[in-house]
Amino acid sequence: MTTQEARETIVLIPARMASTRLPGKPLAPIGGLPMIVQVAMRAMEAKIGPVAVCADTDDVREAVEAAGFRFIMTGTQHQSGSDRIAEALQTLDPEGRIKRIVNLQGDLPTVDPQSVAAALRPLDDPAVDIATLAVEITEDDERTNPNVVKVVGTEIAPNRLRALYFTRATAPHGEGPLYHHVGLYAYRREALTRFVALGPSPLELREKLEQLRALEAGMRIDVEIVDTVPLGVDTPADLAKARRLLAKD
Repeated sequence: MTTQEARETIVLIPARMASTRLPGKPLAPIGGLPMIVQVAMRAMEAKIGPVAVCADTDDVREAVEAAGFRFIMTGTQHQSGSDRIAEALQTLDPEGRIKRIVNLQGDLPTVDPQSVAAALRPLDDPAVDIATLAVEITEDDERTNPNVVKVVGTEIAPNRLRALYFTRATAPHGEGPLYHHVGLYAYRREALTRFVALGPSPLELREKLEQLRALEAGMRIDVEIVDTVPLGVDTPADLAKARRLLAKD
């Protein structure tokens, strides 16, 4: 990455306290630090640009700023992380200097920093609007698990797909690899602005997958294949596992 690209890139980490399955999870302690701070640390270790957390509560702001990270206060109305980072970006950079935005979920404390950086690679192609990640499925139960989102794509280069569809079903049919989608995105600024201005699409509502909105609107999503799926912390059991994983580091 060039110095100019680093100046035009930011990692934004959306977070909210109102999780139904794990209330207050951004501040859940992992390895002696709030989870949201652990995520920010992984983002800094990716070395792709500045990092900022965006949320709507003072509790998160205090924890983030105490750890030395930048915080952007956002509204309480947002239904998705994409909406939240779009508001934060406008607050942070109304002049439009930032061109590429990585949306890193605030509940991925064990994410590999190399994967965060890998999410940007597809944007080297100017035809790509949005970039994301996937991992080849190796466990049989994941192939049929509706909680494991699959990306259906056409291979355009080694470790690179152009996304045709995302689904909770087992797809595509037949022999060949299946890919587990990792919900980490890199947007061109214009693509993020367009995306959040679109209303929810029919397939998005049916599959409950936000990224289908972009595909239905004709936007191009390319997928970088990486080696590991980060642990998403949604339940107390996930939190316990994250604590064990980070305790080993």
